[in-house]
Parts: sequence; C-alpha cells; structure tokens
Amino acid sequence: MIFHQYFLGCLSHASYLVGDESTRRAMVVDPQRDISGYLADAEAAGLEIERVIETHFHADFLSGHLELSEATGASICFGAQAEAEFPIERLADGQRISLGEVEVEVRATPGHTPESISLVVYERAGDEVPYGVLTGDTLFIGDVGRPDLTATEGASAAELARHLYHSLREQLLTLPDETRVFPAHGAGSACGKSLSNETSSTIGQQRYTNYALAPMDESDFVHIVTEGQPLMPLYFPYSAHRNKERRPLLDEHHRPAAVSPAEVLELQASGAVVLDTRDPSDFAAGHLPGSLNVGLTGRFAEYAGDVLRPDDRIVLVCDADHDLEAKVRLARIGFDDVVAALADPVSALMAHPELTERSSRLTAVELVERRRDSPDPMLLDVRNAGEVADGAIAGSVNIPLAGLLSRIDEVDRHRPVVAYCASGYRSSIAASALARAGHGDVSDLLGGFSAWRVLVES
Repeated sequence: MIFHQYFLGCLSHASYLVGDESTRRAMVVDPQRDISGYLADAEAAGLEIERVIETHFHADFLSGHLELSEATGASICFGAQAEAEFPIERLADGQRISLGEVEVEVRATPGHTPESISLVVYERAGDEVPYGVLTGDTLFIGDVGRPDLTATEGASAAELARHLYHSLREQLLTLPDETRVFPAHGAGSACGKSLSNETSSTIGQQRYTNYALAPMDESDFVHIVTEGQPLMPLYFPYSAHRNKERRPLLDEHHRPAAVSPAEVLELQASGAVVLDTRDPSDFAAGHLPGSLNVGLTGRFAEYAGDVLRPDDRIVLVCDADHDLEAKVRLARIGFDDVVAALADPVSALMAHPELTERSSRLTAVELVERRRDSPDPMLLDVRNAGEVADGAIAGSVNIPLAGLLSRIDEVDRHRPVVAYCASGYRSSIAASALARAGHGDVSDLLGGFSAWRVLVES
C-alpha cells in the first residue's frame, strides 16, 4: 500500500493519498484546493487517481474535488446523504472499494454533518485489523467534530450530536484498538474545541484518552459536545455552500496582475479592499490608508475570512514574490476575486510616503501609562472565549475576531480603542478593520495578553 498524509498547517487540515502498489490505482481523500502536490506524488509513484472521496461537505476550506476530477478524470464521491450541483458517486454504508490488494470500507458516520462518512483502510482485503481509518471530522485526536456547523440547514445541533454519539460508538469504537486514526484536522481548527497537535493516533488511545469517548449516556454526550465551542469563523457558511456548487477552477500558477500605487488607489476608490499581508510591525511602519492587515505568516486565510466578505474584490500588498502564495491561500477558502497586487511594495511605499500612514502599537508599559494619563481607552479583547477564561485585562470587552464585523457597532467610536489578543497578530487585524471602518484612534497591544501578564506578574 502507498499511503501519504498531507498536513496543511495554516488551516490545520489533513488530506490523504491511498494507492495500491500492485495495480497503481489510487484515491485522494479530502483534498485541499491547490492539487499540485497530489498530482506530483501520484506521477512519481506511477499512480492513477480514480476517485476523489470527500468525508463530508467541509466548511473551513474549499476542497479540490473539482480541480482533481478535471485534472485526472476521477469520479467525485460523497456519503449517501450528499446533494451537490455536480455529478457525484454516492457511497453506501458498508460498501467496499477495491484498489487491488488494498481495500477501503465505507462507514456512515453522521453527526458533524448529516452526510459524513469514515473510510476504513485495509492493506490487504481480508485483514482482521485494518491499517487505519480516515475519520474526516467525525473523530479527531483528542476531540470529536462539532455538531453545530450545519444546524441552520434543518437539523439542530442536539439532533446531530445524538447521531454523532451513535456513529462514534457503533461505527468507530467497534474497530480494533490497533486501528490507526487519521482525522481531517488537527489543533487550531475551529471544527472542534480541543484538538491535539498530533496528526494520528489509534482507536485504543482515543478510547481511553478522548473526553468525548468516555463512558456516558447520550444526553451527557450531547451536552458535553455542544457547550464551549468556539465562535464559528465568519466565512464557514460560505465555504460549506461553495463546496456543493459547480464553481470556477483554481489556477494555482497564475500570479495577480502587478499594479502601481496610483492604480491600487484607483481600485480602492472603486470599492476594492486593500489586503496588506506583511508582518504587523511592517504594516504599522507605513501602509496605504484603509488597508486591512492580515499577516501571511499566521493563519492567514482563516483570519482574512473573518474581516473580508466573500464578494470583495481584493488588491494584495505582499512582501516580494509572495503574492501568488497569498492568492492561493485565499482561494483555499473560496475568496477568488484577487484583482491585482502592488508591484515591489517596499520600493513603492518608500517612494511615496505621502500615500502612507502609520498605525499605533502600544507596549504593555505604554498601555499602563495611557490608562493613567489620558482618557480611558476601550480595551477590546479579540480572543476566543476559551482563551479569555484563562485571564483577561480588567475592564476589557470581549468580541472574538470572528464576530468583530457583525458586532462592530458595539465598539465605541467616541473613545480611543486598544485591541489585544494573545500575542499581537489578531489584534493588528482587528485594529486595521476598525480603522478601515472609520474609528479614528485605534491601537493594538504589542505582545498581546502574554506581554501584559508578564508585566502584571513581574
């Protein structure tokens, strides 16, 4: 058997290539939208990709099923409950897919979504112990899939949680303890609340260490998996629907058009959003007014999806030769309308200082002084509820970044605002979003709550 796991850190997303060495037949499971890695590995191993299998309709990224099908002729497969705008092969519970010696068994595991499936992989047909199980978003390492992401589409979170309870206990925990577990996500994903940094485990390890698999009745399970979930990122419903649609394919090799500062301003004046992907410190030193700052070095696409709208036309400002990377990473969540990128940003901004402005970043010491010597600023905590529970700056207001656009009217326009997060990455995003919305006196806290806590405790 040929088995590859691909882990995309910026979206905490895992996908898989499974092939048979004897027949050279293969499948890809839960692919990311840019597919060159799968194609290269399949070509190197002499594999023919016959199927693209989705364990469910993903909400946190735009999947590459259409791109892979176009490139390889592979059929696109979903669980039996799936409905899509494009042709799909529906896989029934208990169905066996043979690649040769390698065999894959489909198990219906509804709960995270109604159509969710898991794939039990046997290195050789007839093996008593499977090689592993690809669990999608049904079972994670240390967690299980949240049941509330599709609750607006006809089934309540509690109803889906009840399905999840039975899927876990009747379809996955019936597998031998030695069976490896390969989920679709790891730590950092908003598809659960306490995912592990590990990217694989075993059924046995999860049986004894995963809080959601501990002995409990159905009602206790429903309560424990529905409470305390992080706020859903703003773009999730858009991406989930986009994954069901027949949509344009991604060209992952075509760079955005390079434009001058004057052309950027013209595009901005016509309604385009300037997205500056440089480090927050570089952004603060000088940027085009009205720009959003989402640093490319972090969870770029996810957080860009919190402060952009899916139909925004986007003009990029990137460090040298990173515009294509930014375009592809935005495309991974379905934000495709990247119309241009500023050519040679460092030289362009230095040559036109009259077109730039600086933004305010305060150290923890400066924040203490500002609160003492000037009108009391509104402290805006943009961390998630679970982070806030571990401590916060006294008097701060918590609006998680994912909820900022929908709650921006709660931020007082008549007071100075200081945004903070854990380290200073999300707070720069929030501060730039507030400035773009017309807030005149906005700063963010360098080093975030971590720096504040060190100061207070020293």
